[in-house]
Amino acid sequence: MTRTVRGARRRAHRSLVPALGIVLLALAGCSDEGAPPAAVAENTSPAPAATSAPAAPVAAAPVPDGEVDVAALMSGQVLPDVVIGRADAPITIVEYASMTCDHCAAFHANTYPTLKRDYLDTGKAKLIVREFPFDPRAVAASMLARCTPGENGRTAMVDALFEQSESWAHADDAASRLMSIARMAGFTEESFRACLSDADLQAKVVATKDRGASEFGVDSTPTFFVDGKKYRGALPPEQFAAILDAAAR
Repeated sequence: MTRTVRGARRRAHRSLVPALGIVLLALAGCSDEGAPPAAVAENTSPAPAATSAPAAPVAAAPVPDGEVDVAALMSGQVLPDVVIGRADAPITIVEYASMTCDHCAAFHANTYPTLKRDYLDTGKAKLIVREFPFDPRAVAASMLARCTPGENGRTAMVDALFEQSESWAHADDAASRLMSIARMAGFTEESFRACLSDADLQAKVVATKDRGASEFGVDSTPTFFVDGKKYRGALPPEQFAAILDAAAR
């Protein structure tokens, strides 16, 4: 599933973070566009006698939704890419995600653990998550992730924000919920407010989104580029593995 840019582009292209109070007001729901195929119904006919069970079907890699120039994709970023996995891994995955998108959170809950275990931690692939905020709350969350100290601070904050998205992304008082998460990462109230008041960082987060849309055709989240091939939606582990296995051949 994906969250589309239509209906959110005009809000996102305005000054999204003019003040802390405005940053944390708006949130729109994700669309159902790009949902993964429904599960196949169980076959209830009698099974023939057999000495062994048939092998489970292997998922097929979906057809990519276009392709972009890898050199362009990997250059000219206004915010430094944070690599998850080994920098010299042979396969490069770039994900454009909005921190308030339920489908992005679902991907990171359901597919990312397998992706990390089988491909990122083993050196087969590396993942770069780029900002594509659809609303002021997503901008604020992206800024907080960038402000989180430590070598793996940004990645850890992205993980925490997705894991706890139900507690803040749709909350009436998102500011206090985000502050609670930020405190666990070492933020004080002063550093929290200073981060969200950083106009330069805000502009760079929005510029990352704008470039993704204008140069690489990103119009929904999550959108992935695997060695330049474009895939949309919260793909299940089996399909994502099939994409990566095909890229390795």
